[in-house]
Amino acid sequence: MVTRAPLPDWYLSVAGNGLPTLLGIEFIEMTTERIVATMPVDERTRQPFGLLHGGASIALAETVASFGAAFHIDRECYTAVGQEINGNHLRPKLDGVVRAVGTPVHIGRSTQVWTIEIRDEQERLVCISRCTMAIVEKR
Repeated sequence: MVTRAPLPDWYLSVAGNGLPTLLGIEFIEMTTERIVATMPVDERTRQPFGLLHGGASIALAETVASFGAAFHIDRECYTAVGQEINGNHLRPKLDGVVRAVGTPVHIGRSTQVWTIEIRDEQERLVCISRCTMAIVEKR
């Protein structure tokens, strides 16, 4: 059983929209110190050869970094957008669930850098990613 921390009120206004919903991403914890989310390894997230798709892992990582960045900005005036992301895919995953934990490396006025570790149910590292978020003024 997964223990879920209360999610912030502002999350409810954006929950259920876009790619995270299509991929089955669920948030477990959201604080200024870390973001935790899970994603199933199933027909939505596997590549044609049956393994977790690297692009799905990167989508999970950027989703975690995006929500993490949102904690550190005035969401009325600014938005956080992915500027750069990389990932090293370290272990194959055929089924089950992966868990991503994002932690901030740098929180600046115009950029943020996040490290995201994606692990399997046995806590083995499946993918490690670094994502730079640009903080831009809403128009």
